[in-house]
Amino acid sequence: MQKSTLMDEGAGRGEQAPEENVCREEPAGRFIEGSAREKVVRPFQRKEMAQWAVLHRKVSIPLSCRTFSISETCYRYQPQLSDDNEWIADHLLVLIKAKKMWGFGLCLLYLRNVKGFCWNHKRVYRIYCELELNLRIKPKKRLKRDRPEPLAAPEAPNETWSMEFMADQLGNGRSFRTLNILDDFNREGITIEVDFSLPAERVVRELKQTIGWRGKPRAIRVDNSLECNSGTLQNWAEDAGIARMYIQPDNPQQNAYIERYNRTVRTEGLGRYHFDSIEYVQDHATR
Repeated sequence: MQKSTLMDEGAGRGEQAPEENVCREEPAGRFIEGSAREKVVRPFQRKEMAQWAVLHRKVSIPLSCRTFSISETCYRYQPQLSDDNEWIADHLLVLIKAKKMWGFGLCLLYLRNVKGFCWNHKRVYRIYCELELNLRIKPKKRLKRDRPEPLAAPEAPNETWSMEFMADQLGNGRSFRTLNILDDFNREGITIEVDFSLPAERVVRELKQTIGWRGKPRAIRVDNSLECNSGTLQNWAEDAGIARMYIQPDNPQQNAYIERYNRTVRTEGLGRYHFDSIEYVQDHATR
């Protein structure tokens, strides 16, 4: 306080007050009141400060550039948007309209491997975010469990199949079930059987038909549901020489191949359409 008073008195006696720094004042609205001030370290931030000083404080461009440590080339540079950005945006919009459940990774692979475009992934991702096409994934609650046995990866087709049931409803509210069978080697969906009821005899019949054109697997991985533990299915597997691999209770990650396939069936098929009849569901599953 004493130093400030002496300076004011000295200025009143005719002495020259300290010269004010023309670049000291900050642009209005740069910092939010009550928040911590951030360092202006990025080039575009320093460029904005230099432009503000030239516009509002009447500072020369060379002095402003030296003050904020940027080059005059950076100060005068005007970005030129490429016409390809609109083309990329159009391709992304058309692709997302056809594949609503695809994320950025699948879209980029499709544009590169199928369409043959060589756009930089960072450029495509920036446009992807500007269009707000990001999928919002709800985080799952992680439960602490004992470490399960590792998931074995087969080395050839027809070495291991996975089998599981799913349920859904028709437009009139009537429930139906699906039997999904997957080859674990190449993640190929072999069969999707659909009906109102799928007893063990129906499951055995479908497995026989699939083996007739696909070949016999060495083992079938199933969960611990009642359908998969039926005596009819067990007796048929023993007679056919097919081993049954049961996952540990409360460890669906040991059946991860078919669980991931079920998600595709749900999001790309059952979850996108309203089915009025069981025949329509069967035809859609076949196609």
